Amino acid sequence: MPSPPQERALLPALEGTKFLVHFAQTHESFRQAELDSLAVYYNLPLEWVEYSDSSPFAIISLPTAADARKLIGRSILAKGVYTLWAHAEDYDTLHSQIQKQPHLFPPCQHHTFKFTVDTFQSSRSIKEQHATIASFSYLNLQGGISMKTPELHFFVFEEFPDRKNLGRIFFGLKLGDSDRDSVNRYDLKKRKYIGTTSMDAELSLLTCNMALCAPGKLVYDPFAGTGSFLYTASHFGSTTMGSDIDGRQLRGKKDRNVVNNFKQYNMSNRYLDGFTADLTNTPLRKARYLDAIVCDPPYGVREGLKVLGSRDPEKGKTPVMVGGIPGHLRPEYIPPKRPFGFEEMLDEVLQFSVDYLVDGGRLAFWMPTANEDGETGIPRNRRLRLDHHCVQTFNKWSRRLLVYTRLKDEDVVEETEEEKREREDKRGTADQLNGFRKKYFEGFKAQDAEEEAGKSL
Repeated sequence: MPSPPQERALLPALEGTKFLVHFAQTHESFRQAELDSLAVYYNLPLEWVEYSDSSPFAIISLPTAADARKLIGRSILAKGVYTLWAHAEDYDTLHSQIQKQPHLFPPCQHHTFKFTVDTFQSSRSIKEQHATIASFSYLNLQGGISMKTPELHFFVFEEFPDRKNLGRIFFGLKLGDSDRDSVNRYDLKKRKYIGTTSMDAELSLLTCNMALCAPGKLVYDPFAGTGSFLYTASHFGSTTMGSDIDGRQLRGKKDRNVVNNFKQYNMSNRYLDGFTADLTNTPLRKARYLDAIVCDPPYGVREGLKVLGSRDPEKGKTPVMVGGIPGHLRPEYIPPKRPFGFEEMLDEVLQFSVDYLVDGGRLAFWMPTANEDGETGIPRNRRLRLDHHCVQTFNKWSRRLLVYTRLKDEDVVEETEEEKREREDKRGTADQLNGFRKKYFEGFKAQDAEEEAGKSL
């Protein structure tokens, strides 16, 4: 698509291969993974020139400014993207680098403009900001200042890594904003219907971004609860559906339910429906038609994880009659549940994804781990490639966002019968079935005791 006339006139100033990304300083281990996922979605050859979790600034390389604007336009963890004219450790070097590129000045000189000085981990007085802006007078900008609707928005970013000494300065032209404002739109405090385990808006949006949710894609959440992932997947244009072992979560009460939340966000046309089921007892036709699966499986901490079914398989073979009607057909019927292992559930999530995802479809789900576990215990499946492993750390445990891509069948090496038996042979008590649950109630306490003992030495 051709550039608008104003942008074509500014091409020398806007174009380049290096761009500055300004990140929000939050969820640092997720930031690169999100942009890498968006680069896959847009089929862009993204290269990381400079990046650090400790800095809100990163330098990337892309073919055009339009590519950079497109990439950041869907990002949740970025704030904006800028054409990078120069960066240095002091202003003398910065100005010298800019003055060596005089071809950039003429396209900018007759457009309205605005300057912003943004300082990370320090502050500048108004007088100091004005002095900084005045030091760029050699640009000879004649288009006039416009604080509200400038045609050009120049940015000076100062970074103080130790809060005292200036580390680096970046200078460039703003290209575009991110989609970060959506975090406020889907804020749980503003949502009519939520539950105790509703995923917060920022991480829900991030998860769906990394699952490549988009228009024309069908997205499913098998642990939908109150629908947090369904709304954010639909925000990116996807058609969504969800299920939960507890149908009351989806149905809600009166005007507080998943359907009305979709109405609140004016996205009812993107919601197919919700139904009661669990992953081991799904009514979905087995075929590969899902473009993405996003979920936050129950951890089974407050009570042992369960799925539909009886502890005694023989018990359910003869239906119980109530008033001449089979009990399971009555509206007040509550299906029986049996214990299920958390690790086994994770394997079921992966196998379900193998059976239902299209080639290149993505699975994005969260799992808890004790901090000392590192990457151990991350579930694997030969037909799924683990693309991203991002960690949100709490006090003594973490939860990890794992993102997989469904491989083509011809690219997969089949598992042996022995490996299959090992995967399926997982049964036991609630604690035996859930190593994280046991550590949560025992291991963390032991860790506390060891820490206290160490302090007393």
